[in-house]
Amino acid sequence: MLRIHFTSSDLETVRIARDPDPLWEIVCSLFRLQAREGAIVFDPWRKKVGHTVRRSAAARASAAALHSLVPRAAYFPDFLTPYGEGGPTDLRTGIERVLATPRRRLRHELGLLTEAGGRPWAGAELARGDTTVLSTLDAHLRTYHAKFIAPLWDRIGATTAADLALRTRAVVDGGTQALLNSLRPMAAWEPPVLSVDYPVERDLHLRGRGLLLVPSYFCWRRPIALADDDLQPVLIYPVDKITELAAPPSALPRLLGATRAALLHEAASLASATTTDLADATGMSLPSVSQQLAVLRDSGLVASRRDGKRIIHATTPLGWRLLGEV
Repeated sequence: MLRIHFTSSDLETVRIARDPDPLWEIVCSLFRLQAREGAIVFDPWRKKVGHTVRRSAAARASAAALHSLVPRAAYFPDFLTPYGEGGPTDLRTGIERVLATPRRRLRHELGLLTEAGGRPWAGAELARGDTTVLSTLDAHLRTYHAKFIAPLWDRIGATTAADLALRTRAVVDGGTQALLNSLRPMAAWEPPVLSVDYPVERDLHLRGRGLLLVPSYFCWRRPIALADDDLQPVLIYPVDKITELAAPPSALPRLLGATRAALLHEAASLASATTTDLADATGMSLPSVSQQLAVLRDSGLVASRRDGKRIIHATTPLGWRLLGEV
């Protein structure tokens, strides 16, 4: 759990980025390539990436180099996702900021990555800011973006624009507190703390610096924050990506399988259901329900939370979209 602690001045300076950040999309997409999460949304993209990697040596080299800097672990270097006072910017400016990272910070963050078990590409040379290696990093970031991110940029822009409209309505209707409440179920606002679903226990004190919320297409299920608490606080959060996949209910069994489609329908109709409730409603055994709910949860269609000794399951906005209800 990540607990973000606000002061009154922090609430006055919560901002939402107008556009997605290309460097954060690169980083988050590297995570998506290393896991099978979000199969419905990301598997078509993963297949295209695999096809491109097999055909292009440059794409293969760039993916491998960046993968070594962003392993599927609890830590990756913050210098890969810099931003200025204006928040996210274009790819060229973002890469210029990456290449301008102070050498001391390069050494420190690559050292942390190595300590965490990573094997960073060109580790020693990159850590000392070798100009040839930095030039190659520039090329890898540009190649990866051109091959794997740019083809989806219109879709990424559309989904983040829709999310921005949703968050803006929340601010208009209820101010900053309504905006923070709109982040449920991935985050819970209990003043003065925003509790975020996170893989490690951590506290982030804003101390009057405010918070920038950055919507992301490739972020999945839970938000991401920078590892270094001394950097300007940002929270990267996933946007709803199911609009183009919404299907009529009759098509759901073909898309999800009959068992999971039935569970998704029942979770929606019961609003907040226990595992036993869903087993009773579908006639399935408890172990089978638990197994299938895990698949729906990994796909972002169902969210689960503990309530005492019970586990409560609810359909997510992603699930509702797939059901064609919104």
